[in-house]
Amino acid sequence: MPRFAFAFDPVWRLPLLLLGVSPERAFAEVGEEGLTIRFGPWLLRTPIANVTGTTVTGPYAPWKAIGPHLSLADRGVTFGTNTRKGVCVRFATPVPALAPGGFLPHPGATVTVADIEGLVRALGKPQDT
Repeated sequence: MPRFAFAFDPVWRLPLLLLGVSPERAFAEVGEEGLTIRFGPWLLRTPIANVTGTTVTGPYAPWKAIGPHLSLADRGVTFGTNTRKGVCVRFATPVPALAPGGFLPHPGATVTVADIEGLVRALGKPQDT
């Protein structure tokens, strides 16, 4: 079961730690059960069949990418630890992650993992160019 660590920018390590996000508690994992994204206290889980595609994105503005963020434009969630690069994973059926109780599900999740290409390959879904 491949596990992909987040790429932490040293500048943001302490502020993220204050949110409960540390290298030990920030990863994306692809397995038989599906895709699991852990970002400190936040958790996203979905079957691989729900993943419809991926897009490599970045760079980002810090206020839009560092920490957990909700996009007001499309309700997507971002779990960010750097401003350089990430991958947006899109879902057929929106998935809850930020709000408890399944409130406000997200049609996509952007994660700033260290091995972006590895995560894309593990998901086995088409990548937009």
